[in-house]
Parts: sequence; structure tokens; C-alpha cells
Amino acid sequence: MKLTYSIPSMDFSAAGKASTDVKKTLAQLGLDRDLVKRIAVAMYEGEMNIAIHGGGGTAEIEFSPDRIDILLVDRGPGIADIALAMTEGFSTASEEVRSMGFGAGMGLPNMKRNADEMTVESRVGEGTSVRMRFLLGAARCA
Repeated sequence: MKLTYSIPSMDFSAAGKASTDVKKTLAQLGLDRDLVKRIAVAMYEGEMNIAIHGGGGTAEIEFSPDRIDILLVDRGPGIADIALAMTEGFSTASEEVRSMGFGAGMGLPNMKRNADEMTVESRVGEGTSVRMRFLLGAARCA
């Protein structure tokens, strides 16, 4: 099964809908609550990054018997220094976004902390893609 969501730029009423939908789907599938929470947190952080920094984009979630793969793609300005962006507290969010309670610089670090595997690819001026993998059951122990 594969789900695809469009994430609009700077639409805070829509950001979070994909992660909420995926959370409900995972719960209906009977997955472990802690795993569902980890996926929902990582998904939400990714959605917010796309909405705030990425100029909008997409989220694709693919379900397999041994894993859940998430691909987040934006069409934003790209990340010049991925290592710096992975530092807790680093943020390029505007003051307006920060005044709404977002942009604390925890998005990418929280995504990495919750995913079993994560890669970030970015090209300045073209956008960013983040791939996260969450292992299920026996695959997680292997």
C-alpha cells in the first residue's frame, strides 16, 4: 500500500493532516503504539519543514511487510549545509514563523531520532528530499 499527500507552503491549517492520517492508518493496522508515535512525530516534523521552509511539496508513505518508508520532497531553496541543519537548535525560520511557535530547530534532529534510517539530499536552489525508514517486527531486530 502506498499513500501520497500534497503539502502546501505556509498553510498551517493543512500542515499535520498527512501525519494524522498516517497515524490513524497505522493504528488501524494494529502496529505497536510506540512505533506509531515515532512515525507520527517524524512525519509531522517533515510536514512542517516542507510547509515552513520548502515552498510546499509531497509526502509518500509506502507500507511493506517488514518496514514503512517515507519520502518527503520539497521544492524549496535547498539546504546549503546539511550537517549544520541537523544540529539541534539551528533554524532558518522567520520571526513570523517563530512567533507562531514553530522553527525551534528540532525538525531534522527529531526526524533522525525517531527513524531507524534517514538520509537527506539537497541541492541549493532546487529543493530537498528526506527518506526515512521504520523497521517492523523481526526486521528491526536483525
